[in-house]
Amino acid sequence: MEQAFLKYLAAQQKPALPDSVGIGDDAAVLSWQADQKLVVCTDLISDETDFHLVEVTPQQIGRKALAINLSDIAAMACEPVGAFLTLLLPSGDTSLDLAKGIYEGAAQLGQTFGCPILGGDTNSWPGKVAVSVTVLGRSPFDQPLLRSGAQAGDAIYVTGTLGGSILGGHIDFEPRIREAIRLREICGLTAGMDISDGISIDLPRLCEQSQVGAEIDVRLLPISDAARQMSQTTGKPAWWHALNDGEDFELLFTVPASEVDHLEAQWTDATPVTKIGTIQSGNQLVLLDEAGQRQPLKPEGFSHQ
Repeated sequence: MEQAFLKYLAAQQKPALPDSVGIGDDAAVLSWQADQKLVVCTDLISDETDFHLVEVTPQQIGRKALAINLSDIAAMACEPVGAFLTLLLPSGDTSLDLAKGIYEGAAQLGQTFGCPILGGDTNSWPGKVAVSVTVLGRSPFDQPLLRSGAQAGDAIYVTGTLGGSILGGHIDFEPRIREAIRLREICGLTAGMDISDGISIDLPRLCEQSQVGAEIDVRLLPISDAARQMSQTTGKPAWWHALNDGEDFELLFTVPASEVDHLEAQWTDATPVTKIGTIQSGNQLVLLDEAGQRQPLKPEGFSHQ
């Protein structure tokens, strides 16, 4: 299967990047500017944990595998340069078609964001599908955006709408690379990350790295239609799903209070940005509920085991 897949890849390949070598040799070769930061992220997804093979197409699997890495690149306000795709596939006659479909899904999304597939590996075994992607990126700014720069008084923002991703959003989401770079062009973002496990888990991670606390207001959360639909099924408030559902892959970022008005006046992108709270001194994580009452922010999002 591997040799047949390599022949297929050779037929698909287009020139990757100037002065570079992609699939076909023992290793990829990239040119890199000496004054640029190299940003690297990797993630693994597998059948029955991150998707169900019987419910999605191979193309959707490949797209998601690359998209979650591109979301990490977006979280640091960086640009992707290229990706490496590694497949572990069930043994059998269908493995080659499965490999082709996964590659096609990843390659199509990569083309959208200027992130060609530069290499990887493939193997088969008597188990379920697993896909690992590594993305290389670079920062168009002096430094990548980190989780560790939030300061007391900063406003806490998110992109898009939140919650209910299990109804399909966790498969077909759009990485916020363009939005992240535009946000950083407009104002001095102090910290950022993407929302993979839900705000109730991810915001504390940002606060821990920045050594600050936070206060958020559930009445300000931008709730998705899917979260409202989930609420009707689970009986939990729609805001609970917006706060806790995992795999939204939106951006969570902080902005100095002095730049909030400028950001909101300048932001014209189709993707909305919404202020949901404020960074506080100390280490307390506080939630304002529907009645405006203060209570501890409990980490009830999705945690990968």
